[in-house]
Amino acid sequence: MAAFLQALVFVVTPYNFLLLFIGVAGGVLVGSLPGLTGSVGVILLLPFLFYVEQANALIMVSGMFCGAIYGGAISAILVATPGTPSAAATMLDGYPLAQKGEAGKALGVATIASTCGGIISVSALILVAPQLARFALRFGPPEYFALMVFALTIIASVSAASLVKGLLAGFFGLLVGTVGLDPLMGYSRFTFGIPRLLTGFPMLPVLIGVFAISQLLVQLEKVGSKAIVPPQKLTNVLPSRSELKSLIRVIVPTSVLGTMLGIIPGTGGAIASFWAYSEAKRFSKEPETFGTGNILGIAAPEAANNGTTGGALVPLLTLGIPGDVVTAVILGALMVVGIRPGPMLFRDQPEMINALFVSLIFAQFLILAIGLLSVRVLPKVLKTPPYILFPIILALCFIGAFSLNNSPYDMLIALVFGVIGYFLNKHGFPPAALILGVILGPLAEGHLNRTLITTHGDWTVLFRPPITTVFYILAALSIIYALKGAAAVKKRAGLVNNNSGG
Repeated sequence: MAAFLQALVFVVTPYNFLLLFIGVAGGVLVGSLPGLTGSVGVILLLPFLFYVEQANALIMVSGMFCGAIYGGAISAILVATPGTPSAAATMLDGYPLAQKGEAGKALGVATIASTCGGIISVSALILVAPQLARFALRFGPPEYFALMVFALTIIASVSAASLVKGLLAGFFGLLVGTVGLDPLMGYSRFTFGIPRLLTGFPMLPVLIGVFAISQLLVQLEKVGSKAIVPPQKLTNVLPSRSELKSLIRVIVPTSVLGTMLGIIPGTGGAIASFWAYSEAKRFSKEPETFGTGNILGIAAPEAANNGTTGGALVPLLTLGIPGDVVTAVILGALMVVGIRPGPMLFRDQPEMINALFVSLIFAQFLILAIGLLSVRVLPKVLKTPPYILFPIILALCFIGAFSLNNSPYDMLIALVFGVIGYFLNKHGFPPAALILGVILGPLAEGHLNRTLITTHGDWTVLFRPPITTVFYILAALSIIYALKGAAAVKKRAGLVNNNSGG
């Protein structure tokens, strides 16, 4: 209790609370702009993280994460364009309700559901994460290598559209991660005689290029099609007492569902939101009203996708495993500023973890306040002209790349990987698979080297500890699940083609 009170005092100081507010408000803003996902928001925040303490950096990043997940609902409701993938299910009833002139109520319901989902997920994070971290402290290099193998199978999970393309992108990421000096023997790998490549590709410029600059290039193709925000009735934001009772009965179970799915690597908010939407519709007394502006169809996916935020932070903070695209970017961002997620973080810096827990709780109430008080401002944000917005974002990207080593070379790396990320997006290769390979590949290699050095090259030690067997089994199950998902996608595509041909 004393540690939490100390963390509370730390967070509520004006300077720290201002940084948290900037993170949450920035996340809401970025999430509400179509095309700028939470991963882009975290990357745009990076240049500022070098000028704050590590605890503040962790707080700002987590605030950006939570705010962006909520912000995606704003454009989904107002212009039928989800700002984040997890808000796609919110659009199914949010936009029809807005078309009826009740956008204010739709935004109010989304805000309340997001806040409740976030609070429940953060509560689960506070209860589960320390226990899991305490267990993970028993891990040695063989266990960590098996854990990294399991984490790398997430590449297959984020490649539902095309498993082959996802694996190719992941292998390319692993290849990028091997460029530079071999950590064990010290000889150069894939440097082609270029001295700059001896240190490998800096992670920050790679992240900026693959996610932020590539997204700008993709969005530039859509500059001609301007989003039109129709006139809306932005009053009566809060639901009535009877509506609130019906909402609570949906919000609580879908928040728990989202939290549970968030803990499982490779799921994410999109899966949780659509699952929650289908379950809310199944148990509704009026399922035929879903898709026509039912407020339960807004509350269920919003509670679930915000429930994944705290859940996704459980494996990220305790084991260093990113559960989805955004947490993969968060992992890279934290490593850039010197924070290494994992059980050692809980043991060596518990005050930082406690400050994070407290700030996440405050972040949910900031989302509630920002969402309800800025209802009249939000439609105007969506009208920001691209010729104003895009140059600002591009400038922030290059500033972030330059700020790492004060080197124009890093800006060039960001631009090159921006073009690579654009190519991946255009041809159906998931950029997240590349980033997972870049981040997790060197970690797996490092743990493998340490294992073989301490055992004098005995490979069998990788399979002796019981926990390694569990991780290998989980990795196999993850691949099987991904293969089944890819087969289902292919089957649905075949049915669509047959129906269109018939």
